[in-house]
Amino acid sequence: MGIKAPPDKVFAALGTLEGLAGWWTRDTTGHAQPLGRIRFRFCNAAGTELGAFDMEVLTQDPDQAVRWRVKEGPAEWVGTDIEFLLAQQDEFTIVNFAHRHWREEAAFMAHCSMKWATFLLSLREWVETGRGRPSPDDLKIDNWN
Repeated sequence: MGIKAPPDKVFAALGTLEGLAGWWTRDTTGHAQPLGRIRFRFCNAAGTELGAFDMEVLTQDPDQAVRWRVKEGPAEWVGTDIEFLLAQQDEFTIVNFAHRHWREEAAFMAHCSMKWATFLLSLREWVETGRGRPSPDDLKIDNWN
């Protein structure tokens, strides 16, 4: 996905708690530096928790890459890796996203793939306009969220 912004601005949205809370979920806590852990908590509008994930920050290469490993959360996510690779092309920063090492393909994986797409669009909105759609104000795609 292309974001009309320099890589350092996209990296700030991926590599800081404030940035992550601006596009993924407002309830983001922890330490975003390598070997730190970040907790992402997802709630509905009433504040009821729908799910949570703890990620270990594997790498943060300024303006180039952010990589996490899921340490806690739904069983399907634990042990998976999430990667954002950045590359500048003209006035765009291209974000190559991957969520790797799922143990099996299942309905939850399909749901998460679509949800990632909506959150990546939220990332673009956050970086380009300063207004993302983080949880609980994210785009709802089914009755799972």
